[in-house]
Amino acid sequence: MNNQTARNSSFWLIILAIFFGNFMSILSSTTINVAFPVFMKDFHAEVGSVQWMITGYLLATGVVAPVVGYFGDKWSYKYLYVFALSGFTLFSGLSTIAWSIHSLVTFRILQGVFGGLIIPTTMTMIYQFIEKERQAFAMSLWSLSAMLAPAFGPTLGGWLTGYFGWQSLFVINLPIGVIAITAALKCLPYHRQSSKLKTFDLPGFITVILSSAFIILAFSEGNSWGWTSWQTLSLLVVGASVLIYFIRRELSLEEPLLNLKVFHQKRFTYSLIINCTITISLYSGTFLIPIFLQDIQQATPLLTALVLLPGSLVMAFLSPVVGKLYTKVGPFWLILSGILLLVISTWELSHLTLAATHVYVASWMTLRYAGIALAFMPVTNAGMSAISKEYTGHASSVTNWVRQATGALAIAIFSSLLAARSVTHLKELTGGGAAGSSLLKAQGMAMGVQDVFLAATLIGVIAIPLTFLLKSRKGVAAVVPKSSVVKREANG
Repeated sequence: MNNQTARNSSFWLIILAIFFGNFMSILSSTTINVAFPVFMKDFHAEVGSVQWMITGYLLATGVVAPVVGYFGDKWSYKYLYVFALSGFTLFSGLSTIAWSIHSLVTFRILQGVFGGLIIPTTMTMIYQFIEKERQAFAMSLWSLSAMLAPAFGPTLGGWLTGYFGWQSLFVINLPIGVIAITAALKCLPYHRQSSKLKTFDLPGFITVILSSAFIILAFSEGNSWGWTSWQTLSLLVVGASVLIYFIRRELSLEEPLLNLKVFHQKRFTYSLIINCTITISLYSGTFLIPIFLQDIQQATPLLTALVLLPGSLVMAFLSPVVGKLYTKVGPFWLILSGILLLVISTWELSHLTLAATHVYVASWMTLRYAGIALAFMPVTNAGMSAISKEYTGHASSVTNWVRQATGALAIAIFSSLLAARSVTHLKELTGGGAAGSSLLKAQGMAMGVQDVFLAATLIGVIAIPLTFLLKSRKGVAAVVPKSSVVKREANG
């Protein structure tokens, strides 16, 4: 076997090991929603309790992201990944024997803790293990695993729940988890950044967990609690205060838990800002379209999944294509084209009416997903490739941490805006009088959806001028000063 063949073999083995874990962690977050009525019936639970299966999971994935850089440097990303996969698989198994809604929510939150380690770890390993000229293509395949899961998750979840019960939603993770663990142990090289054991920053660990938990929880529950309620305001004030302390502490330490000096690299900072604007615009569609189809047009969950399926498939198809194009044209034109498609399609969706056909919705959502496919991987890779290898774990932690908080904030703001604008439009339609008929309520809500899509359009427009900040270079890595001792061992 020649060197080129060996490198190709190694590349695909690494991608295989990463693909399974990333796919499993995201799939688990997309199959649960359709089973809410079943959970409520089987456990005699209120919707507020069942809702914590999503809120708690997202909260857990968000709060652990900042510690990936530290533990990856200390243990190696290979063994951190195996640890995360093992925990995720274990709590998937325990979820199948849950005896109450509270035990199920607990297992689900613990599953989220390990799931939150998987995504930034897999991203980091691409930049640790794969040669620079193939990183863009590898990131496109990483994105593919993230896109296939939401494409098939709702449909798969509905089918499994209908025929095999809610336990099957967790059972499906067991064989995937075992395969992923085996592939990781066999296919991933051992690579640890430094032979010197770093001192664990316990105050930093506690403060980043608390600040992340408080802020993400406030964003997630702000709409139901009320944005001016004492719970929301208390969590935001305390969370922001603790976050400021954490940032000041990490910047003062020689060996921080999360190295925030990655923000010294302007290209990384610009790409993260653009990434956040894309994330906010992305969440507008994933949040609003199911509401429009199911609550306003009375479509079934399965029909909703089918309307969204073409866009998801196009996004998955384009991912490897974008990876190939990236090496030829660089990130700028791909990101700009993607954002323009995202803005145009979001603007068109701001004109949705009660009479909108499913073909109309599916067409513009497909164009939206095409734009996301063009922009998401290039903007992520443009930022990550600007960071030197020894800091990629911390950069990945920061990226996923900020995106998770941005996603929670986006859903909170959009849900509040939708509720407020729907009430306003209903009052306009009824002349401020009675509550109105169900048709008028649906009309008011549809107009609220229009307003939120318009707001998402404006947010997308903000990303356009920011894209030009990435035009000067093609994603060639810049180095964050001060490299560490790198310890490599083959087949650890």
